[in-house]
Formats: sequence, structure tokens, C-alpha cells
Amino acid sequence: MARIKDTLLRDEERRLKAATLGELAAERLRVFCWCNRCGHNATLDSARLAEDLGADFPVPEVGAKLRCTGCDGKDISTRPAWPGLGTVTSHVPTGEPDEAAEADDG
Repeated sequence: MARIKDTLLRDEERRLKAATLGELAAERLRVFCWCNRCGHNATLDSARLAEDLGADFPVPEVGAKLRCTGCDGKDISTRPAWPGLGTVTSHVPTGEPDEAAEADDG
């Protein structure tokens, strides 16, 4: 019985694993960034971030490496910029990169 439970737990853990920058770059998806302090948001190129942080870097942890260009805050949430969520998140995807968040050197 324990083996079945272990298998189920491993499968669940694999299913809930955070997406990586390399996975997003392979799908040509961008990273959506949201400042929890002022509400400023932007999308960043996942391929460029993967070059800087590594392809295995988890997308939800990218925010810890960013600083908001709106308020200089460091409380940034990040997730994949799934297509079609523009209306829900009040951002409109464009063809041009929006480099409104910058990497934090510290």
C-alpha cells in the first residue's frame, strides 16, 4: 500500500512542479510580472531571462531577482504570460517586448 501512495505523491509533485524559464522559452511564452506594491505590470522575454538566470530557474522565483521600474519595489510576482488572459489581468499582450522590469543586481 505504501508503494501506491509514494507513486501517487511523486506523480502529484511532478504535476505541481513550477514551470521553468527554459520551458517557457521553448514555447515562446513570456514572463508576466506584477508589482504587489504599486500594481505596475510588464512582460519579459523568457529566453533572455533563461540566458541570465539559467533554463532550470523556476518562473515563480524570477520576481525575487527583479525590481519594479514604477516604484522601485522588490515585491514582484511572476507567472507564465499565457495567451488570452489580457482582459482578466488588465494587460494587453503586444508584439513588442515590454522591458519595464529590470534585473536587480543585489
